[in-house]
Amino acid sequence: MGYKAEVFSGYFRRSLAAIRGRTVGTFDTIATLDDWIAAPIVPSKIESALADALAAELAACGPSAAPKARGEATGRVLRQVRQCLVMALAERDIAHSAPLAEVCEAMTAFAAASTRIALRQAADELLAQFGRPLDAEGQPQDLLAVGMGKGGANELNVSSDLDLVFVFREQGETEGVGTDTGAPRPASLIASAEFMHRLARRTINLLSEATADGFVFRVDTRLRPNGESGPLVVTLPMLENYFYSQGREWERFAWLKGRVIADSGITSPEACARDEQSLTSIVTPFVFRRYFDFRAFGALRDLHHLIRAEVAKRDARNAGTIDVKLGRGGIREVEFTAQLFQVVRGGRDPGLRDRRTLATLASLSERGILPQIDATALADAYTLLRRAEHALQYREDAQTHRLSSDPEERQAIAQMLGMTLEAFGLALEDARNAVQRVFDGLLSTTDDASVPRAGVAGEGQAPPAEALRLRLDALRGSARYRSAREETRASLENLLARAFAEHTDEAALSRLIDLIETVIGRPAYLALLSEFPMAQARVMQLLGRAKWAADYLIQHPIVLDELLDGQLFEQSDSAVWEAGLRASLAVAKLDDGTPDIEHQMDIMRESHHAQVFRLLAQDLEGLHTVERISDHLSELADRVLSITLDQVWPLVRSRHRDSPRFAVIAYGRLGGKELGYASDLDLVYLYDDEHENAQVAYAQLAQRLSTWLSSRTAAGQLFEVDLRLRPNGDAGLVVSSLNGFRSYERESAWVWEHQALTRARFAAGDAAIGAAFEEERRAILSRERDVDELRREVISMRKRMHDGHPNRSELFDLKHDDGGMVDIEFIVQTLVLAHSHRYPGLLDNVGNIALLGRAGKAGLIDAGLAQRVSDAYRTFRQLQHSLRLNDVRYARVEPDSVAAFRDDVRRLWRGTFGD
Repeated sequence: MGYKAEVFSGYFRRSLAAIRGRTVGTFDTIATLDDWIAAPIVPSKIESALADALAAELAACGPSAAPKARGEATGRVLRQVRQCLVMALAERDIAHSAPLAEVCEAMTAFAAASTRIALRQAADELLAQFGRPLDAEGQPQDLLAVGMGKGGANELNVSSDLDLVFVFREQGETEGVGTDTGAPRPASLIASAEFMHRLARRTINLLSEATADGFVFRVDTRLRPNGESGPLVVTLPMLENYFYSQGREWERFAWLKGRVIADSGITSPEACARDEQSLTSIVTPFVFRRYFDFRAFGALRDLHHLIRAEVAKRDARNAGTIDVKLGRGGIREVEFTAQLFQVVRGGRDPGLRDRRTLATLASLSERGILPQIDATALADAYTLLRRAEHALQYREDAQTHRLSSDPEERQAIAQMLGMTLEAFGLALEDARNAVQRVFDGLLSTTDDASVPRAGVAGEGQAPPAEALRLRLDALRGSARYRSAREETRASLENLLARAFAEHTDEAALSRLIDLIETVIGRPAYLALLSEFPMAQARVMQLLGRAKWAADYLIQHPIVLDELLDGQLFEQSDSAVWEAGLRASLAVAKLDDGTPDIEHQMDIMRESHHAQVFRLLAQDLEGLHTVERISDHLSELADRVLSITLDQVWPLVRSRHRDSPRFAVIAYGRLGGKELGYASDLDLVYLYDDEHENAQVAYAQLAQRLSTWLSSRTAAGQLFEVDLRLRPNGDAGLVVSSLNGFRSYERESAWVWEHQALTRARFAAGDAAIGAAFEEERRAILSRERDVDELRREVISMRKRMHDGHPNRSELFDLKHDDGGMVDIEFIVQTLVLAHSHRYPGLLDNVGNIALLGRAGKAGLIDAGLAQRVSDAYRTFRQLQHSLRLNDVRYARVEPDSVAAFRDDVRRLWRGTFGD
């Protein structure tokens, strides 16, 4: 059979000749090679070939073969299968039959399988000498091989080194090997650490020693704690202590891709799984912080500078060549881009923890973190660069990444990729330029500047006002500033320098100092603002526009990350947001696998704060009307209620069914979809369940639900919850049965409670109960009433409300004064209660403005006046909204500014209630 790879690969030609002349071993390489070339090479095919070849080879050795002979046979099989695999992949790749994923996954699967085989063969040899290694409690333990880098990420090249870190449970001693009397020989009792060291060393030799059949993998163990100066094997406690006391930022990037790929097989799969889980619980908090960690940008920049400096030296010795891995616009910069976002955001978004580069780029694009055009450009560039890297390595089976300047060599690589030399050159240039553009944009910084001290202005700066100067002096003299690390203070000073140079709004600058005082103990936030001028500019803009927005940012600085989102001013998909939040909650577990309630509550708060902040930023940009803001906030609250209900029901000990027959009914602002940024939630809880334990279970659920929403944690609060609108108010049960609610509304409810019912709706929980509630709501509201008595009751309630909100100023209170928003709401509620039995369109919970329009169209009120009062309500809400954003205590304005609107409201009031 002829092979395309023979034309391009010297390694292929030499291997083929060696196979045909081979006299040692039972593995039929040619037959396997032809079989593998014919169809995609999947992991199961590799496992099967290894198992069959190893069984045949060991059988040829005989059952009484010495451990050394069995080790040699094992090594021979691994090398011969590896040789066959690389040849098959080269042929399939060069023939354009194998995509990049097949090549990488096949090599990684072989690495995991061969490491497992070598590790267990080495363990068999040592167990015969020393018995099993035990932990401090006398239990046997395994050695775990952690694949790092491409080995952990399922991305190995055909000629990659295999980066391994060896880990075991804890210190102990071997159980020894007994004599004829049963007692262990003293020489067979050694420290478990020594056993594991020998095991790792023997495994490395089985994989990397060069024999007549070549090698399996070059093994690199320098990513272990303390590198070459550290022990070859580490215990879990040693690793945890190292991460805590000495772990460096670049090691977080390395361990991001770490994955256990093999174990020594000394214990059971269950015991290994427990050790692996313990390892994960140590590595995860080291790599992924529970906050957005923007210090990673600086760490990656430093690491990249070191790599570039080394590559520059090599470039100087190899003029005209291109390093497709470490050079400018190379593979490493694509990987760094993906890893940077993972380290920064992966703590709060588990969906970004995929070890694979291409999968991570896709996730970043889906989340809007990386623009789709950039993510696609990086993915395309990565694929081309990796294929070029493979082509280079097929040539001589060497771990090379450097493309020669020799035109003939480049021509050969281009042909292997199915391209002309010119097309390859252009594609490579485009790919590297795209990678450089995106990567440099991520790590770009501005020049440092010095902020004025003690009233001395920097060049081009006006001296800060006296009050600001005093605040700056106080900040720098504070214990938190003095105890901050040098790089933290540098970030802070850089931030202040730019802010005072570019902004003159003293209110915004003062609020910036408030923010700094809040976050100075969290260097990641200062790093964000210092590293990203765009983020700082948006912060200053927000701080200057609205005091409430500034206070919100200061209370919840974690939302600062949203300022980097390129889609900050685009409407987000709330369903996607909910799905992402549910995914994050699902993985927030303690070491024993039970939910981490505290962490889950923080996750919900942080996620909700971030969404509110996005709306707030869009609001301040004028992108939404007040009505649209309220719609978004109300929908967000509904989804929070639904998620919370699902989270707390499993925590109710007395629950008696998988899904609760329980519904959350929204009243007030949420019920009318007029929620504001700081609105309480007026809620009523209903259930419809005949189980004998239902009342107790749902009372516990209601209590847990309210507590989950209203409790203040380190991440703040979701909502204040008000349950006073339930049947019998504070004197009533916290949750009502559907039948009990129905009886109360029909027989005992006051008129004002029916007024409240006009704005009520199902918000979360059992949809069937929600539908039953809506049916009952419509039935209650559409009852025929004595209109005169209704008017008297409504007027009486309105007077009590007015008396409860006295306005002794000369300003007009938009909400409570006569001719204001409450009057409009009472007018609408009265129209619904008085006329919906004849005009069922008034029963729909569509908001005050729409209901005024329907009443006008039905002839119940003057249509023109209805439109003017609608305009008044809309204007009042907008004014109230603006005033509250600036943290004004009372929403009051000059009476003359809204006199015409107020007159229209009064006119409609008189038409509805009389003088």
